[in-house]
Amino acid sequence: MESILKVENLKKYFPVKRTILETLRKEPQKYVKAVDGISFEVRKGETLALIGESGCGKTTTGRVILRLIEPTDGKIIFDGVDITHLDYEALRPYRRRMQMVFQDPYASLSPRMKIGDAIAHPLLIHNLATKEEAREMALKMLRRVGLTPEEEFYERYPHHLSGGQRQRVVIARAMILKPEFVVADEAVSMIDVSMRASILELLESFKKEYHLSMLFITHDIAVAKLIADRIAVMYLGKIVEVGPTEEVLKNPAHPYTMALIQAVPSIVKREKKKRIEITGEVPNAVNPPSGCRFHPRCPLMTEECRTKEPELVEISKEHFVACYHPLV
Repeated sequence: MESILKVENLKKYFPVKRTILETLRKEPQKYVKAVDGISFEVRKGETLALIGESGCGKTTTGRVILRLIEPTDGKIIFDGVDITHLDYEALRPYRRRMQMVFQDPYASLSPRMKIGDAIAHPLLIHNLATKEEAREMALKMLRRVGLTPEEEFYERYPHHLSGGQRQRVVIARAMILKPEFVVADEAVSMIDVSMRASILELLESFKKEYHLSMLFITHDIAVAKLIADRIAVMYLGKIVEVGPTEEVLKNPAHPYTMALIQAVPSIVKREKKKRIEITGEVPNAVNPPSGCRFHPRCPLMTEECRTKEPELVEISKEHFVACYHPLV
C-alpha cells in the first residue's frame, strides 16, 4: 500500500538546563533524547498504533511529525513531500491536511471561546468559509459528533461540558477540515471507560467517511487492539517492534512487548509462553543505556545486548523486531 507518511531516522533532543556550577565549569550541554532515530511509515487508509510506557517519546513523536515542535534530525515525508524544513508559509497548506486530537481536551480548548466558535475557527484560518458558512458547518459537525441540540452546544464554553463531550469537540475541530492524516494522542485516556467505545467508534466513522490515515498514540494495548491495523512498540525513544496488530499480539517477539501484553491478561491467553518479568523503572533519557536500551530490565539480557544496539529485522511478513533474543 502507498504511504501517506514516512519518518526516517527522526530525532528530537531537548536541552537540559545547566546549573550555574556546570556553566562555570563549561561542562558539555546535556540533552533529553526523547526521540532517538526512529523510522516508520503510515499507509493510506490505515491506523498505526504507537504504544509504550509513559515517557517513552510517543507524544513527542506525534508533535514533531506535525511540526508543532521542530525535529533535531531526520526526515518527515508527507504524501511524497519532505516537509521537515518547510517554512511557515510553505507548511500552511499541509497543516490543513494534517490534524491532531490532543490528549487533554480541556487544555487544548480556549476557556474564553465558545464551543461552536472553536470548531469553526480552523475554517476561518484557512479561508475555507465565511463566518456564516463556518457557523453552519460547525453546527452540522456538532450534530455529527453527537452534541445535540447543536444550537445550544454552540453557545456553551468548555467548562460547561463533561470530559467526553470536550473530547468530541476536539475531534470535531480536527475533522471539520476533512484532513487526510490525523495524530490522535491518547484520545480516550482522560475519559470514563464507559465513554471510550463511543469515542473510538466516532473516530472509526470519520476514518471510513474521509478515508483517513491515523497515528493513534496510546499506552493501552486493549485500545490499540480495537482500532489499529498495525502496532509499533516504542521504548525510551526507540521503536523495538512493529507489525500487524494480530501478529504482534498473538506472537510478540520482543520481551518488552510480551511484558506489556501480559500486563493485560484479558486480551490474549499465552499459556504456552513463559511469563516475562521486568523490574525497575525506565532509565533516564539523558543518559540512555548502551546497546539495547531495554537490557537493564530484560531477563534475557546477554553481553551482546549491553554493547551493541540491535536493528529492526523482519522475522515474518511485515513483522519487525529489534532484539538479539526474539521470542520466536
